[in-house]
Amino acid sequence: LYKHFFLYFGALFNIFFLFLMTVTVSLYFIFFQYSKDLPSIQEIKNYQPSTLSRVYDADGKIIDIFAKQKRIYTPISDMPDLVKEAFISAEDKNFYSHPGYDAISLVKAIIDAFRGKKLRGASTITQQVMKNFLLSGERTTKRKIKEIILASRIEKIMSKDQILNVYLNEIFLGQGAYGVTAASLKYFNKRLEDLSIGEAAFLASLPKAPSFYHPIRQKVRAIQRRNFVLKEMRENGYIS
Repeated sequence: LYKHFFLYFGALFNIFFLFLMTVTVSLYFIFFQYSKDLPSIQEIKNYQPSTLSRVYDADGKIIDIFAKQKRIYTPISDMPDLVKEAFISAEDKNFYSHPGYDAISLVKAIIDAFRGKKLRGASTITQQVMKNFLLSGERTTKRKIKEIILASRIEKIMSKDQILNVYLNEIFLGQGAYGVTAASLKYFNKRLEDLSIGEAAFLASLPKAPSFYHPIRQKVRAIQRRNFVLKEMRENGYIS
């Protein structure tokens, strides 16, 4: 009886080991293939955001403002913790601990790809930066793999706060506003440091789909999403 049990157990172990080796080798070759000819990450390391150009009259009053994108750059060191915590809770609660990608989400994405499903969501903040700067917005397995490779590379040469700085200043938050400072003024006519918890949570709800959570046209959705962000902030220990 014991002999048959060990033979059966040994056969199962060999099958599992062969499966694991096959998956590991396959992933290695896939990532090796897609790591060729990727965009340079120096553009992000040397981040210089486009900002507003203001024209003043002789008395120092603003006559007009010109901008390709309405953005007011604010260094991460000047951003309130509340704003940073709201976005991290909404988009990537493990931001400060992962290597640029979420391993569990990666496994789920691979399983979905094998099943022929569309790749969706689960991107870390670092991956979103890579996609917005260096890659297209297409939802394909190829782009997702490149996104992960670039995210792991940028994490080796930039600190978490530097990456978050790019993200919070570059991200589009609807109504023509790029970056959290411009969005704070657009939606609430407030400086970042004057935002309430609810207002910060609302801004953090927008990256997913700004038009989908429009505060007037989609008020119910906007409130539901804001409340989700508040719940995440509480569960992450940022608010009581």
